[in-house]
Amino acid sequence: MEVMTMDVKHLKTLKTELTRFMMYYKFALDELNTKIDILKQEFQYVHDYNPIEHVKSRIKTPESIVRKAYNKGYEITLPTIKENIKDIAGIRITCSFISDIYELSEMLQNQKDIKLIECKDYIKNPKPNGYQSLHLILEIPIFMSDREENVCVEVQIRTIAMDFWASLEHKIYYKYNKEVPQKLKDELKQAANSAAQLDKKMESIHKEMNILKEFSTEEDELQELFINNEKLNLPYEFLRLQLNNITEKKLQRGKGNLNSIY
Repeated sequence: MEVMTMDVKHLKTLKTELTRFMMYYKFALDELNTKIDILKQEFQYVHDYNPIEHVKSRIKTPESIVRKAYNKGYEITLPTIKENIKDIAGIRITCSFISDIYELSEMLQNQKDIKLIECKDYIKNPKPNGYQSLHLILEIPIFMSDREENVCVEVQIRTIAMDFWASLEHKIYYKYNKEVPQKLKDELKQAANSAAQLDKKMESIHKEMNILKEFSTEEDELQELFINNEKLNLPYEFLRLQLNNITEKKLQRGKGNLNSIY
């Protein structure tokens, strides 16, 4: 009877420890998601542009965590798992353009309480099968009632095209139980190359649009006049006449100089 009581107490202790362990990663996700949302809103208000299309987050189940630790040959203890498995909590961010990926990555790394543990750039160096994405392992502090824990979160940042390809590839491998025919592998690789070319083309269009936007903004600002903090638009006809007068004076001045030579 005493042995059974001790076993029950031990199980309760293990359950409490595991619950607290899983809560660390939930709170880390909450913290990082809040930071991402703040950056997203700030970008929208300040730059009138939102680089983030979608954000998804997940936590591995205890069964999945133990299975991965076992397959990797790690000791099945919470400290060992925490030390060696860095993707228990994960966030996937989908951006519109490749430049957004690196800008967002830099913004996250510039947060004072975030520490970069690892960076794998599968955009500059795609995997052999064509997979592209930027993988970051970020460490973030979590403040509990009686302690501070530094928790790792894996962040994957990719474009819409990269995400579509990765989702399709995952479905195909799941359907064929990872035994995918070589013909399909080749077609997937070709599709990855096409997605990469699409991203480059869209990036080029995006840069051209930014240049046009900047030019039109400067043009609009030239037509605006601020008096007593009130914005007034200068009449287009007035600006046109003044510019014409300036042009005519320059031409007349030029003619006068030419006549003096002769």
